[in-house]
Amino acid sequence: MREPRREPCHEPRRDRRRVTLEQGGPVLVEGPVEVRLDDGRTVVSDRFMTALCTCRRSRTYPWCDTSHRRRSRPA
Repeated sequence: MREPRREPCHEPRRDRRRVTLEQGGPVLVEGPVEVRLDDGRTVVSDRFMTALCTCRRSRTYPWCDTSHRRRSRPA
C-alpha cells in the first residue's frame, strides 16, 4: 500500500475537500458532504463546514452534537 502524497500547499485545490481531525472531538469537513453509513444509507449535509461524530455518542449520528464533551456538575 502506498503512503499518501504530501504536497507543500497552503491553499486547498478546488477539487479537494479539507478535513480537519480534532483531538478528542469530531472530524471537520469543509463544504457540502455525502456520507455513506455502514448500513448502506447515504446522508447529505449542505453546510459549509460539517462535524462528523467519531465517538458514536451523538444522538444525531453521523453528525456531531458535542456529546463527546465531558459533562461536569455545577459546584
